[in-house]
Amino acid sequence: MSFLGDHDNTKLKNLIACNECEAIALAVGYYLATHKVGVVYMQNSGLGKCVNPLTSICDPEIYSIPILLLIGWRGEPGKIDAVQHKKMGKITLPLLDTLQIPYSIVEPDLLKIENELEKAWLHFTKTKGPYAFIFKKNLFDEYKPNKRRLNEFELTRTTAINLIMENLNNEEIIVSSTGYLSRELFEYRESRRKDHYKSFYNIGGMGCASSIGLGIALQKPDKRVLVFDGDGSILMQMGAFSTIGRYSPSNLVHIIFDNNAHESTGGQQTNSNFVDFLKIADACSYKTVKFIKTAEELIKSMKNLSKMEGPILILIKISLTLNSNLKRPNKEPTEFKKDLMRHLLPLK
Repeated sequence: MSFLGDHDNTKLKNLIACNECEAIALAVGYYLATHKVGVVYMQNSGLGKCVNPLTSICDPEIYSIPILLLIGWRGEPGKIDAVQHKKMGKITLPLLDTLQIPYSIVEPDLLKIENELEKAWLHFTKTKGPYAFIFKKNLFDEYKPNKRRLNEFELTRTTAINLIMENLNNEEIIVSSTGYLSRELFEYRESRRKDHYKSFYNIGGMGCASSIGLGIALQKPDKRVLVFDGDGSILMQMGAFSTIGRYSPSNLVHIIFDNNAHESTGGQQTNSNFVDFLKIADACSYKTVKFIKTAEELIKSMKNLSKMEGPILILIKISLTLNSNLKRPNKEPTEFKKDLMRHLLPLK
Protein backbone atom coordinates (compact mmCIF):
# COMPACT_ATOMS: atom_id res chain seq x y z
CA MET A 1 0.00 0.00 0.00
CA SER A 2 2.95 2.33 -0.59
CA PHE A 3 0.90 3.97 -3.35
CA LEU A 4 -1.56 5.37 -0.79
CA GLY A 5 1.27 6.76 1.29
CA ASP A 6 2.71 8.57 -1.73
CA HIS A 7 -0.70 9.89 -2.88
CA ASP A 8 -2.21 10.98 0.43
CA ASN A 9 -4.67 13.85 -0.10
CA THR A 10 -7.82 15.41 1.30
CA LYS A 11 -10.16 13.13 -0.67
CA LEU A 12 -8.33 9.93 0.21
CA LYS A 13 -6.77 10.24 3.65
CA ASN A 14 -4.35 7.44 4.56
CA LEU A 15 -3.56 7.05 8.28
CA ILE A 16 -0.48 5.01 9.22
CA ALA A 17 -1.24 2.79 12.21
CA CYS A 18 1.34 0.82 14.20
CA ASN A 19 -0.71 -2.39 14.32
CA GLU A 20 -3.99 -3.82 13.10
CA CYS A 21 -5.87 -3.39 16.40
CA GLU A 22 -5.07 0.31 16.33
CA ALA A 23 -6.19 0.51 12.70
CA ILE A 24 -9.56 -1.02 13.56
CA ALA A 25 -9.97 1.44 16.43
CA LEU A 26 -9.13 4.38 14.15
CA ALA A 27 -11.82 3.23 11.72
CA VAL A 28 -14.30 2.98 14.61
CA GLY A 29 -13.54 6.56 15.64
CA TYR A 30 -13.87 7.69 12.02
CA TYR A 31 -17.31 6.12 11.73
CA LEU A 32 -18.50 7.58 15.04
CA ALA A 33 -17.44 11.08 14.01
CA THR A 34 -18.57 11.04 10.36
CA HIS A 35 -21.19 8.28 9.83
CA LYS A 36 -18.86 7.11 7.01
CA VAL A 37 -17.35 3.66 6.58
CA GLY A 38 -13.60 3.38 7.21
CA VAL A 39 -11.32 1.07 5.24
CA VAL A 40 -8.60 -0.96 6.95
CA TYR A 41 -6.00 -2.84 4.91
CA MET A 42 -3.77 -5.58 6.30
CA GLN A 43 -2.13 -8.92 5.64
CA ASN A 44 -4.13 -11.89 6.85
CA SER A 45 -1.67 -12.30 9.72
CA GLY A 46 -3.13 -9.04 11.00
CA LEU A 47 -6.62 -10.53 10.96
CA GLY A 48 -5.54 -12.82 13.79
CA LYS A 49 -4.23 -9.84 15.75
CA CYS A 50 -7.43 -7.79 15.49
CA VAL A 51 -9.93 -10.52 16.43
CA ASN A 52 -10.53 -8.79 19.78
CA PRO A 53 -11.68 -5.35 18.53
CA LEU A 54 -13.63 -6.97 15.69
CA THR A 55 -15.59 -9.15 18.12
CA SER A 56 -15.80 -6.91 21.17
CA ILE A 57 -16.36 -3.52 19.47
CA CYS A 58 -17.40 -3.80 15.83
CA ASP A 59 -19.63 -6.87 15.95
CA PRO A 60 -23.36 -6.28 15.19
CA GLU A 61 -24.19 -7.65 18.66
CA ILE A 62 -22.01 -5.00 20.34
CA TYR A 63 -21.65 -1.56 18.66
CA SER A 64 -22.47 -2.51 15.05
CA ILE A 65 -19.59 -0.70 13.38
CA PRO A 66 -19.31 -1.07 9.57
CA ILE A 67 -15.71 -1.39 8.35
CA LEU A 68 -14.39 -2.56 4.99
CA LEU A 69 -11.45 -4.89 5.58
CA LEU A 70 -8.98 -5.27 2.70
CA ILE A 71 -7.01 -8.44 3.49
CA GLY A 72 -4.02 -9.76 1.56
CA TRP A 73 -4.18 -13.57 1.41
CA ARG A 74 -0.66 -14.71 2.24
CA GLY A 75 -0.14 -18.47 2.34
CA GLU A 76 -3.15 -19.26 0.17
CA PRO A 77 -3.48 -23.07 0.01
CA GLY A 78 -1.82 -24.49 -3.09
CA LYS A 79 0.40 -21.41 -3.61
CA ILE A 80 4.11 -21.12 -2.83
CA ASP A 81 4.74 -18.73 0.06
CA ALA A 82 6.91 -18.30 3.14
CA VAL A 83 6.46 -21.01 5.77
CA GLN A 84 5.23 -18.57 8.44
CA HIS A 85 2.20 -17.73 6.27
CA LYS A 86 1.16 -21.37 5.79
CA LYS A 87 -1.10 -21.79 8.83
CA MET A 88 -2.80 -18.42 8.54
CA GLY A 89 -3.31 -18.99 4.84
CA LYS A 90 -5.23 -22.17 5.60
CA ILE A 91 -7.48 -20.65 8.24
CA THR A 92 -8.15 -17.16 6.84
CA LEU A 93 -11.55 -17.97 5.33
CA PRO A 94 -12.63 -20.32 8.16
CA LEU A 95 -11.66 -17.63 10.67
CA LEU A 96 -13.85 -15.07 8.90
CA ASP A 97 -16.68 -17.62 8.92
CA THR A 98 -16.19 -18.16 12.66
CA LEU A 99 -16.21 -14.40 13.25
CA GLN A 100 -19.38 -14.20 11.12
CA ILE A 101 -17.76 -11.58 8.90
CA PRO A 102 -18.98 -11.95 5.29
CA TYR A 103 -16.32 -11.69 2.59
CA SER A 104 -15.64 -11.63 -1.13
CA ILE A 105 -12.55 -12.99 -2.87
CA VAL A 106 -11.70 -10.18 -5.27
CA GLU A 107 -11.09 -10.99 -8.93
CA PRO A 108 -9.18 -8.68 -11.35
CA ASP A 109 -12.41 -7.58 -13.04
CA LEU A 110 -13.78 -4.06 -12.50
CA LEU A 111 -17.40 -5.03 -13.12
CA LYS A 112 -17.17 -7.87 -10.59
CA ILE A 113 -15.51 -5.54 -8.08
CA GLU A 114 -18.37 -3.04 -8.47
CA ASN A 115 -20.85 -5.86 -7.81
CA GLU A 116 -18.94 -6.92 -4.69
CA LEU A 117 -18.86 -3.32 -3.45
CA GLU A 118 -22.64 -3.15 -3.81
CA LYS A 119 -22.91 -6.38 -1.82
CA ALA A 120 -20.66 -4.90 0.91
CA TRP A 121 -22.65 -1.66 0.98
CA LEU A 122 -25.89 -3.59 1.41
CA HIS A 123 -24.34 -5.37 4.38
CA PHE A 124 -23.22 -2.05 5.89
CA THR A 125 -26.71 -0.57 5.60
CA LYS A 126 -28.64 -3.59 6.86
CA THR A 127 -26.30 -5.28 9.36
CA LYS A 128 -23.80 -2.54 10.21
CA GLY A 129 -20.83 -4.79 10.76
CA PRO A 130 -17.44 -5.51 9.14
CA TYR A 131 -17.15 -6.89 5.59
CA ALA A 132 -13.93 -8.26 4.10
CA PHE A 133 -12.39 -8.19 0.63
CA ILE A 134 -9.77 -10.93 0.19
CA PHE A 135 -6.94 -10.18 -2.25
CA LYS A 136 -4.87 -13.01 -3.66
CA LYS A 137 -1.12 -12.66 -4.12
CA ASN A 138 -0.02 -10.59 -7.14
CA LEU A 139 -3.51 -9.19 -7.78
CA PHE A 140 -2.03 -5.68 -7.80
CA ASP A 141 0.73 -4.42 -10.09
CA GLU A 142 4.07 -3.81 -8.42
CA TYR A 143 4.53 -0.25 -7.16
CA LYS A 144 7.86 1.32 -6.32
CA PRO A 145 7.75 3.97 -3.57
CA ASN A 146 8.50 7.59 -4.38
CA LYS A 147 12.30 7.92 -4.44
CA ARG A 148 12.06 11.17 -2.50
CA ARG A 149 11.08 9.05 0.49
CA LEU A 150 14.24 6.94 0.43
CA ASN A 151 16.32 7.59 3.54
CA GLU A 152 19.87 8.62 2.81
CA PHE A 153 21.95 7.58 5.79
CA GLU A 154 25.54 6.37 5.67
CA LEU A 155 24.70 2.87 6.92
CA THR A 156 22.67 0.24 5.13
CA ARG A 157 21.17 -2.67 7.03
CA THR A 158 23.71 -5.04 5.44
CA THR A 159 26.68 -2.88 6.42
CA ALA A 160 25.38 -2.35 9.95
CA ILE A 161 24.80 -6.07 10.55
CA ASN A 162 28.25 -6.94 9.17
CA LEU A 163 29.93 -4.38 11.43
CA ILE A 164 28.04 -5.62 14.48
CA MET A 165 28.81 -9.27 13.82
CA GLU A 166 32.48 -8.61 13.12
CA ASN A 167 32.86 -6.81 16.44
CA LEU A 168 31.22 -9.42 18.69
CA ASN A 169 33.05 -12.20 20.53
CA ASN A 170 30.96 -14.84 18.73
CA GLU A 171 29.38 -16.18 21.93
CA GLU A 172 26.26 -14.02 21.84
CA ILE A 173 22.73 -15.28 21.23
CA ILE A 174 20.89 -13.23 18.59
CA VAL A 175 17.12 -12.94 18.18
CA SER A 176 16.26 -11.28 14.87
CA SER A 177 12.91 -9.79 13.91
CA THR A 178 10.71 -10.91 11.04
CA GLY A 179 11.44 -9.55 7.57
CA TYR A 180 14.76 -8.59 6.07
CA LEU A 181 16.63 -8.48 9.39
CA SER A 182 16.40 -12.25 9.82
CA ARG A 183 17.24 -12.81 6.16
CA GLU A 184 20.33 -10.56 6.38
CA LEU A 185 21.55 -12.28 9.54
CA PHE A 186 20.92 -15.68 7.96
CA GLU A 187 22.95 -14.70 4.87
CA TYR A 188 25.79 -13.40 7.06
CA ARG A 189 26.00 -16.68 8.97
CA GLU A 190 25.45 -18.75 5.81
CA SER A 191 28.34 -17.03 4.01
CA ARG A 192 30.61 -18.15 6.86
CA ARG A 193 28.90 -21.56 7.11
CA LYS A 194 28.62 -21.45 10.88
CA ASP A 195 26.77 -20.44 14.04
CA HIS A 196 23.13 -20.66 12.93
CA TYR A 197 22.57 -22.45 16.25
CA LYS A 198 23.28 -19.15 18.06
CA SER A 199 20.36 -17.41 16.33
CA PHE A 200 16.60 -17.40 16.64
CA TYR A 201 15.29 -16.22 13.28
CA ASN A 202 11.88 -14.93 14.35
CA ILE A 203 10.32 -15.15 10.89
CA GLY A 204 6.75 -14.66 12.17
CA GLY A 205 5.02 -12.88 15.04
CA MET A 206 5.96 -9.32 14.12
CA GLY A 207 6.77 -7.27 17.19
CA CYS A 208 7.70 -10.27 19.35
CA ALA A 209 11.49 -10.38 18.90
CA SER A 210 12.32 -8.13 21.88
CA SER A 211 10.13 -10.18 24.24
CA ILE A 212 11.62 -13.46 23.01
CA GLY A 213 15.06 -12.00 23.63
CA LEU A 214 13.98 -10.88 27.10
CA GLY A 215 12.72 -14.37 27.91
CA ILE A 216 16.06 -15.90 26.92
CA ALA A 217 18.13 -13.23 28.69
CA LEU A 218 16.30 -13.71 31.98
CA GLN A 219 16.86 -17.47 31.93
CA LYS A 220 20.47 -17.30 30.71
CA PRO A 221 22.07 -14.39 32.63
CA ASP A 222 25.56 -15.69 31.79
CA LYS A 223 25.00 -15.18 28.05
CA ARG A 224 24.76 -11.85 26.24
CA VAL A 225 21.56 -11.70 24.20
CA LEU A 226 21.18 -9.31 21.26
CA VAL A 227 17.83 -8.44 19.69
CA PHE A 228 17.90 -7.23 16.09
CA ASP A 229 14.66 -5.25 15.82
CA GLY A 230 13.06 -3.04 13.18
CA ASP A 231 11.27 0.26 13.68
CA GLY A 232 7.99 -1.17 12.39
CA SER A 233 8.33 -4.20 14.63
CA ILE A 234 9.01 -2.31 17.86
CA LEU A 235 6.26 0.21 17.13
CA MET A 236 3.81 -2.67 16.86
CA GLN A 237 4.55 -3.85 20.44
CA MET A 238 5.92 -0.80 22.26
CA GLY A 239 4.76 -2.11 25.62
CA ALA A 240 7.77 -4.44 25.50
CA PHE A 241 9.98 -1.45 26.43
CA SER A 242 8.34 -1.26 29.85
CA THR A 243 8.63 -5.01 30.51
CA ILE A 244 12.31 -5.01 29.57
CA GLY A 245 12.87 -2.02 31.84
CA ARG A 246 11.01 -3.59 34.75
CA TYR A 247 12.99 -6.84 34.74
CA SER A 248 16.16 -5.08 33.59
CA PRO A 249 18.46 -7.91 32.48
CA SER A 250 22.01 -6.61 32.33
CA ASN A 251 22.86 -9.05 29.51
CA LEU A 252 20.26 -7.76 27.00
CA VAL A 253 21.23 -5.53 24.06
CA HIS A 254 18.23 -4.23 22.10
CA ILE A 255 19.28 -2.93 18.66
CA ILE A 256 16.73 -1.11 16.48
CA PHE A 257 17.51 -0.72 12.77
CA ASP A 258 15.40 2.29 11.79
CA ASN A 259 14.68 3.06 8.12
CA ASN A 260 11.17 4.50 8.68
CA ALA A 261 9.64 1.68 6.63
CA HIS A 262 8.16 -1.80 6.48
CA GLU A 263 10.78 -2.67 3.89
CA SER A 264 10.10 -6.36 3.26
CA THR A 265 6.46 -5.70 2.32
CA GLY A 266 7.19 -2.87 -0.11
CA GLY A 267 8.59 0.07 1.84
CA GLN A 268 5.40 1.39 3.45
CA GLN A 269 6.14 4.19 5.91
CA THR A 270 6.14 3.70 9.67
CA ASN A 271 5.73 6.41 12.30
CA SER A 272 9.32 6.14 13.54
CA ASN A 273 10.28 9.65 12.39
CA PHE A 274 7.84 10.98 14.99
CA VAL A 275 9.11 8.82 17.87
CA ASP A 276 12.13 9.28 20.14
CA PHE A 277 12.98 5.66 20.94
CA LEU A 278 15.94 6.75 23.06
CA LYS A 279 13.81 8.82 25.43
CA ILE A 280 11.20 6.05 25.62
CA ALA A 281 13.84 3.46 26.51
CA ASP A 282 15.36 5.82 29.07
CA ALA A 283 11.92 6.46 30.60
CA CYS A 284 11.33 2.69 30.72
CA SER A 285 14.53 2.17 32.79
CA TYR A 286 16.96 0.93 30.15
CA LYS A 287 20.37 1.56 31.69
CA THR A 288 22.19 2.69 28.51
CA VAL A 289 20.95 4.25 25.26
CA LYS A 290 23.02 4.98 22.13
CA PHE A 291 22.20 6.77 18.87
CA ILE A 292 24.16 5.64 15.80
CA LYS A 293 24.35 7.20 12.32
CA THR A 294 27.86 6.32 11.12
CA ALA A 295 30.05 3.24 10.80
CA GLU A 296 32.63 4.84 13.13
CA GLU A 297 30.01 5.34 15.87
CA LEU A 298 28.76 1.80 15.49
CA ILE A 299 32.21 0.21 15.68
CA LYS A 300 33.04 2.27 18.76
CA SER A 301 29.82 1.23 20.52
CA MET A 302 30.33 -2.44 19.75
CA LYS A 303 33.91 -2.37 21.03
CA ASN A 304 32.68 -0.74 24.27
CA LEU A 305 29.69 -3.06 24.67
CA SER A 306 31.18 -4.97 27.60
CA LYS A 307 31.65 -1.70 29.51
CA MET A 308 28.00 -0.62 29.15
CA GLU A 309 25.35 -1.39 31.74
CA GLY A 310 22.31 -3.26 30.45
CA PRO A 311 19.65 -3.40 29.32
CA ILE A 312 21.08 -1.41 26.42
CA LEU A 313 19.23 0.23 23.56
CA ILE A 314 21.19 1.00 20.38
CA LEU A 315 19.24 2.91 17.72
CA ILE A 316 20.83 2.75 14.26
CA LYS A 317 19.51 4.98 11.47
CA ILE A 318 19.83 3.11 8.16
CA SER A 319 18.97 3.75 4.54
CA LEU A 320 15.85 2.35 2.91
CA THR A 321 17.32 0.16 0.18
CA LEU A 322 14.38 -2.05 -0.93
CA ASN A 323 16.54 -5.14 -1.43
CA SER A 324 14.16 -7.90 -2.53
CA ASN A 325 16.82 -10.47 -3.45
CA LEU A 326 17.53 -11.72 0.06
CA LYS A 327 17.22 -15.46 0.61
CA ARG A 328 14.98 -16.90 3.29
CA PRO A 329 16.36 -19.33 5.92
CA ASN A 330 16.70 -22.69 4.15
CA LYS A 331 15.65 -25.12 6.91
CA GLU A 332 12.39 -25.77 8.70
CA PRO A 333 11.89 -23.38 11.65
CA THR A 334 11.74 -26.35 14.03
CA GLU A 335 15.28 -27.37 13.01
CA PHE A 336 16.70 -23.94 13.84
CA LYS A 337 14.77 -24.03 17.12
CA LYS A 338 16.19 -27.44 18.09
CA ASP A 339 19.75 -26.35 17.30
CA LEU A 340 19.43 -23.23 19.46
CA MET A 341 17.85 -25.14 22.35
CA ARG A 342 20.59 -27.77 22.29
CA HIS A 343 23.14 -24.94 22.50
CA LEU A 344 21.35 -23.17 25.35
CA LEU A 345 20.69 -26.32 27.36
CA PRO A 346 22.99 -29.18 26.26
CA LEU A 347 21.79 -32.65 27.16
CA LYS A 348 23.91 -34.31 29.85
